[in-house]
Amino acid sequence: MAASPVFAEDYAQRSSADGVAMTMDRLVAAVENAGATVFARVNHGAGAASVDMDLVDAELLVFGNPMLGTPALQDDIRAGLHLPLRVLVYGDGEGSVITWQTPEAMFDDLDIADDAAHLERMNGALGNLTAAAAGE
Repeated sequence: MAASPVFAEDYAQRSSADGVAMTMDRLVAAVENAGATVFARVNHGAGAASVDMDLVDAELLVFGNPMLGTPALQDDIRAGLHLPLRVLVYGDGEGSVITWQTPEAMFDDLDIADDAAHLERMNGALGNLTAAAAGE
């Protein structure tokens, strides 16, 4: 399934027929195969379970590539509040949902031009990586 805008185009999402762990494993592999660095894989579901709370299966991947992120930081160092990039994968009862905030939304209030080439490259990378995670 192609990425679809949600939440007034601030976020995008894809569906995966597979569970969260398998979908996230594919995302990690795609990120690493693209030469980017995985900084953290956060299992929100396990965190909730550790304090006896219920939560849908959900994992967050934090990753980046200085070739993509540094130009945004050069435009406005406050971009560091939003970088590295993050993608959330959570269970929806039929598989999983892959969701991320669009670069335009992340940097909306910063001194980064809406038509900056690095935003287009980030969008392309997020699109390609999440397509791989979805098994497309």
